[in-house]
Amino acid sequence: MKKNLLFGMMVLAMGTSSILAQSKTGTSVGEFLLIEPSARIAGMGNAGVTVYEEIQAAYYNPAAIGHLTGSGVQVSHSPWLAGITYDYVGTALMLGNFGNLYGTVTSLNSGEIDVRTVDAPLGTGERYTVSDLAFGLGYGRRVSDRFYVGLQVTYLQETIWHSSMSAFAMNVGTLYQISPDGLRIGASISNWGTRAKFDGRDLRILYDQDPSKFGGNRALPAELFTDDFPLPILFRVGLGLPITIDENNKIELAADAFHPSDNAESVSFGAEWMFFNTFAVRGGYQNLFQQDSEVGLTLGAGLRYDMNAFKINFDYGWADYGRLEKTQRLTLGILF
Repeated sequence: MKKNLLFGMMVLAMGTSSILAQSKTGTSVGEFLLIEPSARIAGMGNAGVTVYEEIQAAYYNPAAIGHLTGSGVQVSHSPWLAGITYDYVGTALMLGNFGNLYGTVTSLNSGEIDVRTVDAPLGTGERYTVSDLAFGLGYGRRVSDRFYVGLQVTYLQETIWHSSMSAFAMNVGTLYQISPDGLRIGASISNWGTRAKFDGRDLRILYDQDPSKFGGNRALPAELFTDDFPLPILFRVGLGLPITIDENNKIELAADAFHPSDNAESVSFGAEWMFFNTFAVRGGYQNLFQQDSEVGLTLGAGLRYDMNAFKINFDYGWADYGRLEKTQRLTLGILF
């Protein structure tokens, strides 16, 4: 039954027609939900649906949280594109035989931007910001010695100056280990939720119902209404393979296939080489075959340190974004 479920999710994620493969970029809201937080997995080409050794792996597959063996917190920061800042915090709490709980906070902020109009192209003197915020609560557990499931519910809000929109989203995932220390299969559905549209005082205007008529009221209060749009739903399915060379050298290979609702399909893959269970180097390539994509090469490194009852990790991830140059991620975490 479990294998049939996994196979069905893989077929659903990958078996699409050429019509669905057309790019639909710009047809959804809440795009900040697609920014991957983990510096470790970013260095591996963002192929993370089968990774489970850290809290932020739950972003890629909520089932990963059921595999954790300790509580803790993990924080990521990224100086994102065009001066935008991105921050992500994930916490996990073990509940023994009842599974594991985790919570997330995601923040994206543009900084202050000059208000420009047709009449004042150099600026009106006013400044505004664009900010995105999301709160998530999830649960994952081990169903058997090799099968894990997870679920996350997220509330998100996007704000542009004095107008905003909000929505709810849900992530679901499964993770199956074919052998205890061998091949893994993972699948997840992210950002399946409600539609959203903007509302706020920026959409309140003064309106002249008939500009051709003199003597009428040319300052009638009115309101603009925006269309509602869906969230960027993303199907992931992937394979992960750990390889032990000797007790001091371990390699992890990962490959994910993506089917987004607002873009074309793609494939990402990456690898990690861990030395003495302390230092890791990583590399990968993301969004291969995606239409009009300029992202590609990814690199990264990390340190792990066990200090009595605490496990500390620090990771760095770098990704090439073509004409937009590069992005960098820093992640710091502690398990206890």
